[in-house]
Amino acid sequence: VQLQASGGGLVQAGGSLRLACTASRRTFSSYAVGWFRQTPGNEREFVAANGLMSGITFYADSVKGRFTISRDNAKNTVYLEMNSLKPEDTAVYYCAARVSSTGATRGDRYDYWGQGTLVTVSS
Repeated sequence: VQLQASGGGLVQAGGSLRLACTASRRTFSSYAVGWFRQTPGNEREFVAANGLMSGITFYADSVKGRFTISRDNAKNTVYLEMNSLKPEDTAVYYCAARVSSTGATRGDRYDYWGQGTLVTVSS
């Protein structure tokens, strides 16, 4: 399955962005999805994950209460709503999918990755 991430951009601290990850397959509803982010010189870190049902989600402590992951299986799309953005949220954000009913926090648990979208939060 091919994943296309979009929605990144430049935003001021305290602002919001919504990222989208659209899959090429209609069987996307069979995949759990996660969002990760990476800054130069650092390892990719877990942000949020969503299982087959939108109610089964979990988040990194650093984004809990500010970010929301959701999915629209009819559109083969998973979203990451990001509110109260901070400069430390600046990163390239990647979506990933795995053939499982539940998401995972480890990147090596995912089978497919999107190309990344840059989010820049200015202070």
